[in-house]
Amino acid sequence: MSAPTTHKHWSDPIVSRFLRLAASGLVPPSLFQKPLPTESERAARTGVLDIEVVSHCWQYSHFLIYQLSSLALFPPTKATVTTTVYYNREDTRTAAVLDFFGRQQVPGVTWNWCELPRESLYRRAIGRNQAALATKADWIWFTDCDLMFRENCIDQLAELLQGRRDALVFPERERITSLLADDDPMLNFDPANLHLADIDDSRFVEQTRDRATGPLQIAHGDMARAGGYCDCLHYYQKPAERWCKAHEDRAFRWLLGTQGTPLPIPGVYRIRHISKGRYTGSKLNTQIRSSVRQATDKH
Repeated sequence: MSAPTTHKHWSDPIVSRFLRLAASGLVPPSLFQKPLPTESERAARTGVLDIEVVSHCWQYSHFLIYQLSSLALFPPTKATVTTTVYYNREDTRTAAVLDFFGRQQVPGVTWNWCELPRESLYRRAIGRNQAALATKADWIWFTDCDLMFRENCIDQLAELLQGRRDALVFPERERITSLLADDDPMLNFDPANLHLADIDDSRFVEQTRDRATGPLQIAHGDMARAGGYCDCLHYYQKPAERWCKAHEDRAFRWLLGTQGTPLPIPGVYRIRHISKGRYTGSKLNTQIRSSVRQATDKH
């Protein structure tokens, strides 16, 4: 898989800063985004809904195994789920996890692995945009691979979405861990001896959320197909030389014109961690980032 062009332009820092300011509400999204389906134009789906879950994984296989296991251990009965994971086979541990789950037959769940060049994987909006434009689902959940869909999560979500036309919804609560260290037993697994993995529920505490943040963005399928994921913002669709902070998540909400509607979705769990395995800088740089992350942690 050949590497896409990642040429930097002198204006990139300026464009990045401008888009972050624009997404704060200083600029109307209509300057960039073509008209999206109005509420009355969106389908109000009922019955057994089709939900697509989209995540990325680069050196996060020790989290991805929990996400995919949660769908296998708590399979949906009131919805069908397409599980789309963007990855690159140079990350051999992630490839091993995907190969293992690809062999698992789970009722109501379809596995969909999508390989991207590393440079495209590093800009998360690229995969999300591809998935959004191509999805056939009624609703599409953009998430991260450290999030789990445990008991009754998908089924209750399907019930809550019956007949709804919201552009964007999100779980009003999630259960999270403290920041786990690299050597925490929860984060260790043997890629040569893979199996379904569940968590110790007692290590998670409940937190309330006030907006559809990056791992909690559940968009109406009609909105996704019409606008993609920041498809109109070329800067967020450019491949990169290293992992990019996901400023486009805020831009996505800005383009949709909403912070999302909170819903009482149960079973949403997220593993939090000190180190960012996706960082591609020096060891010292990674240590500094991790220290800052721990010092500024506010759940």
